[in-house]
Order: sequence, then C-alpha cells, then structure tokens
Amino acid sequence: MAKNENVRLQAEILQADERTFLAVKAITDYSPANPAYSFATLAAKNEALHAAQEAELRAENAFNAARDANVAIQWEYHNLILGVKDQVIAQFGPNSDQVASLGLKKKSERKSPARASKPAA
Repeated sequence: MAKNENVRLQAEILQADERTFLAVKAITDYSPANPAYSFATLAAKNEALHAAQEAELRAENAFNAARDANVAIQWEYHNLILGVKDQVIAQFGPNSDQVASLGLKKKSERKSPARASKPAA
C-alpha cells in the first residue's frame, strides 16, 4: 500500500490505474477471493474518483472566476481613486489642505531639486 496517503498521486499512476480498471472490466470471469476487491466495489470507487475530479475542476474554475472578478474590481476601484485624487487637486489646488488629507504632499512641501556639486579633482 501507499506510504503517504496525504500526497496527491502522480498523473502517470492514475493513468495506469485507469488502464488496470479497464483491463479488469474486460475480464468476464473476474471473481476475487476477497469481496472487498470485487468489480462492483472497483466500479463504484472509479465512479467516485471521477466525480471527485469533476467537483475539484468545477471548484477550481469557480475560484479562478472569482479571483478574476476580484482583480477587475480592484483595478476599477484603484483607477477611480486616482481620478478622485486628480479631481481634488484640480478643485482645491495643489497646495490645499484637502490634498494633504488624501495623503498626498502639498506642492509647497516638496523639496526643490538641488544642484549636484562636482567632485573635487
């Protein structure tokens, strides 16, 4: 049996298991001594596996769609905020207290560029 049953199986192993299932399905006189390994049990588990894979795929698609919708709304909101900042500057001026209340620097608080001095040779 498996060593660590909390780790996802590799795709190659799952493909080999599916091939084995199809091969057992083709054996008409398969009758194991242990009823836990009957074809009915195997077929039910195969159906449950496919249902679980489909459910995971649907959930993953739903998650991706929700994430994409969230990103789109974030960008719409951010662009709206940038426009609001521009409108506040246009309405109240670049030196107003309203500009400072938005977390922006007033134009008068900006440091004027200083001339770089040449290094002594």
